[in-house]
Amino acid sequence: MQSYEVIKYSPQFYDEWNEFVMTSKNATFLFHRDFMEYHKDRFEDYSLIVYKDKKVMALFPANKSSNDIISHQGLTYGGLLIQSDIKFESVLKCFYTLLKFLHTNAFKVMSIKLLPSIYNQLPSDEMLYCMFLLNAKLIKRDTLSVVNQKTSLKFSKDRIKGYKRALKHRLSIKEEDNFDSFWNEILIPNLKEKYNVSPVHSIEEIKLLKQKFPDYIKQYNIYHENKIVAGTTIFITKSVAHAQYISGDLNTNKLGSLDMLFHHLIKNVFIDKEYFDFGASNENEGKQINKGLQFWKEGFGARTITQNFYNVEIKNYNLLENVLI
Repeated sequence: MQSYEVIKYSPQFYDEWNEFVMTSKNATFLFHRDFMEYHKDRFEDYSLIVYKDKKVMALFPANKSSNDIISHQGLTYGGLLIQSDIKFESVLKCFYTLLKFLHTNAFKVMSIKLLPSIYNQLPSDEMLYCMFLLNAKLIKRDTLSVVNQKTSLKFSKDRIKGYKRALKHRLSIKEEDNFDSFWNEILIPNLKEKYNVSPVHSIEEIKLLKQKFPDYIKQYNIYHENKIVAGTTIFITKSVAHAQYISGDLNTNKLGSLDMLFHHLIKNVFIDKEYFDFGASNENEGKQINKGLQFWKEGFGARTITQNFYNVEIKNYNLLENVLI
């Protein structure tokens, strides 16, 4: 394992990092440095690059917090990013070398939220197996509601009725580059009233990200008599359309606005994607599920996959030795 080495990311590696992300079998545009750094003032970046004989073998997007390293606190998912042609033995050596580097630099615990399997371009459960080998502690498991577009189920009667109500009320759907009306009139008030929280992305941040990733971030709004009544912000990856934000006004059920919007997105706009991901409906660190929200998502034919969150004792890195016999 001596030919492997780890280097901490710095701006001089910007192009090398992003080029690797674009061809990785388990990376999305969220790992592009322009996305990771929109909130760099909130986190102390400690991303790592693993080399073998001066060639990039893996990336590890991360930030540090005291003696812990987190992959990545500001992203939906994290983990070791690898290429499609890399084999298991090399992945094992990359992760071993990375953990040994962190141990040498006095880190104690790694927190990692694994990439949901639908975002992989090829089978990529190497990290899940490494969690087993390292005796990692499962600290959270979210359930994601996902529509498989290849074997999609019929929409429920409730969702069809909602769609027909929207047609009756002559609602209109628009894809827009402007986020102001959705953020200020729908999303922010709803999150404040229901959960007393704000969107993860401020209006300024989502505009910046849209500017940098125009093909990967889309905003769809729905109108009744020229007034916005609902909307969704979609993050688009190679195989998945993910609803990052979903929100409607108080008349959503009466008008059927969200039913019409997602009928259109699933059946028309993103019909060629492998998956449509509604995201999690979990609360209380994954241990409870919002029943009404889950019911609504499943009405579109969404079914459950999971996302796992682990804590790893970095000192256990030697458990990755002598795995291959």
